[in-house]
Amino acid sequence: MAEIRASFFIECEELLEALQDGLEALNDGAGDPETINVVFRAVHSIKGGAGAFGLEALVRFAHRFETVLDEIRAGRMVADANALKLFFQCSDHLSDLVRISRDAGTLPEDETSKLLALLDELLGENGAIPEEEEVEEEIDFQPAALSFDLDLGDADEGDALDLLPPLTFDEDEGPRSSRYEITFKPENELYETGNEPFQILRALDEMGECKVTCKTDQVPELASLAPENAYLSWHIELTTDVEEAEISAAFEFVEGLCLLDIKSVDDEDTQEEQNGSEDSTADADPISELTTPAAKVEEVSEPDPIAELSKPAPEATEKVVAPQKAEQKTPTPAAPAKSVVRVDLDRIERLVNLVGELVINQAMLSQSLESSGLSPHSDAMNGLEEFQRLTRDIQDSVMMIRAQPVKSLFQRMSRIVRESSAAVDKDVRLVTNGEGTEVDKTVIERLADPLTHMIRNAVDHGLETTDARLAAGKPAQGQVKLTAAHRSGRVVIEVADDGAGINRPKVLQIAIDKGLIPKDASLSESEIDNLLFLPGFSTASVVSDLSGRGVGMDVVRTAIQALGGRITISSTPGSGTTFSISLPLTLAVLDGMVVQVADETLVLPLNVVIETLTLSNDDVEMVRPGANVVRVRSGFVPLFDLGEELGYRGPIDDYEGSVVLLIAHEDESRAALIIDSIQDQRQVVIKGLDDSFYRAPGIAAATILGDGQIALILDTSDIITNAIGSNISGHSSTVSGATS
Repeated sequence: MAEIRASFFIECEELLEALQDGLEALNDGAGDPETINVVFRAVHSIKGGAGAFGLEALVRFAHRFETVLDEIRAGRMVADANALKLFFQCSDHLSDLVRISRDAGTLPEDETSKLLALLDELLGENGAIPEEEEVEEEIDFQPAALSFDLDLGDADEGDALDLLPPLTFDEDEGPRSSRYEITFKPENELYETGNEPFQILRALDEMGECKVTCKTDQVPELASLAPENAYLSWHIELTTDVEEAEISAAFEFVEGLCLLDIKSVDDEDTQEEQNGSEDSTADADPISELTTPAAKVEEVSEPDPIAELSKPAPEATEKVVAPQKAEQKTPTPAAPAKSVVRVDLDRIERLVNLVGELVINQAMLSQSLESSGLSPHSDAMNGLEEFQRLTRDIQDSVMMIRAQPVKSLFQRMSRIVRESSAAVDKDVRLVTNGEGTEVDKTVIERLADPLTHMIRNAVDHGLETTDARLAAGKPAQGQVKLTAAHRSGRVVIEVADDGAGINRPKVLQIAIDKGLIPKDASLSESEIDNLLFLPGFSTASVVSDLSGRGVGMDVVRTAIQALGGRITISSTPGSGTTFSISLPLTLAVLDGMVVQVADETLVLPLNVVIETLTLSNDDVEMVRPGANVVRVRSGFVPLFDLGEELGYRGPIDDYEGSVVLLIAHEDESRAALIIDSIQDQRQVVIKGLDDSFYRAPGIAAATILGDGQIALILDTSDIITNAIGSNISGHSSTVSGATS
């Protein structure tokens, strides 16, 4: 039971994701029935599963939420902007209830009552009467315990085991408009996925007068009975005024997991159909009939066996079913579901570590064979090449296991936008792009907090108030755009707003007033923007629940750097601000270039190296003392000595014959790094540095080479940015600490 319960909460995450997608589609104007059904089924499935585990608070809220969605599905209510805003709040609260139920926390009764009242108010405004909901809330959603005697050989033909109270009829009540006969036979997979036929039968009972017959002819002898198999099937006679599509909707979340036949029978044809049914039933094994009342649903929890009650129907003539109805009678096989295996994350981590060790041993073997003087065409070297190829394939496959789309992270940010905009009374819309971009699972988990800070800052500081936007000729609704994409072997996530942009004179003055930079400092626009990352910096004049305490962007930069990434800012006054986060695709293995600098062995990510060059003194020109550029074909790029920047040696005067690596950034800018020599190109295993080590600029991680030597992995962009900052006189240390 504990494993099933854990599986239920995992499935809840998938259902909540589907719910969020459906609501976003409705908010974008997709009002088609299928989108509405997706939203309804997600809430309905959560309610059904929660009832099986006695999670009454979750069931009660989901049931009321489902009732409102059913009104929209039936066309009796329109999902306008106010309704969708409430639905998003209910979706967030449903997610909280699922999490609290999973962790056995304290339920937020006040928030639940507030949202239930809003749902009732919404129902009342649209002409619906929520009075009957009180009866539903008191229902015990636990399936009723069914017990019957399988040895029915001596039973009379008319005897049957009725497990529910008798069906009562109102003499004054007029006949229903339609009558349906439904055959429902679950497959084994229906029970394996945690579904419960009892919930479906009760949903049918709520639609009208329902007579249910449980067929037990497939139940084997007790000795050969397998508890995990499905032996029971049901024949349902339903008299109702709802459409056939609504009846089919009760079975939508078990589609493909059962054999289903829904047949419409005209009232005048009832007697003939019953006679045929009785003739066919006479030769069948005895069955037990379930007669479910329409009004006293709460009595299901304590059924009493009674005799079968049946009421003959008037004679009728044969009716030909319309072609479109006939098509619905034939069960259509569902598309084969993709097989998914849920694996404990610790096992995947162990597999990743083993692959890392395999890469190290492959490098050691490669170095040993190369140093032995074997011919490149020998069998051993050919086998080594095949071993290297297989190692890479294994490493790529393992990394694909760890990779996950950023969609779940982006959906969490949708809630942050809704809550933040409500706190500051702004109308804000989140637009996402690239939700299918896959990133290492560890990166996604550790990226949640930095993104939350950035989203809140965009809503609070980036976007203007509604009046200010209208005065500037902008739409009243502000927009925050969250995108993800793969670029140059890294993943780039951007948070952009269409606000007023960074007020650079104000930022500069605040930094001077707080003593963060000297008064006579002369900074470029980019350097002023980077002041936002200084500890204690804040542009908020009033401390609010969201911001203003000077804690935020410096924490963001630290968290991004801990992931081996960097963050940059670009802002246009009046148009908005964009924060760009660049992260490695994985935190395990990378393709690296092994270089030598001042007798030190270093590793650079191969994806940032565009080309290698050999310099002459004529290729280098001085811009100012300590700042040089190198001619690369028709242009110039900044030139930096890697050994000098890392403190391994002093500046060099003779550039003749020096080896240079041309480095590319995500923003397509370029720079050149002087090294001593290139040793190798190979896969290296990333080993993170412990917190006890000093966080030196430009050092991303370390690795173990094939000969057992430890080499540092460099962050070239960090090195170049710090080198540029150190060339600015008067505030080198401050700006260097502020850049990313």
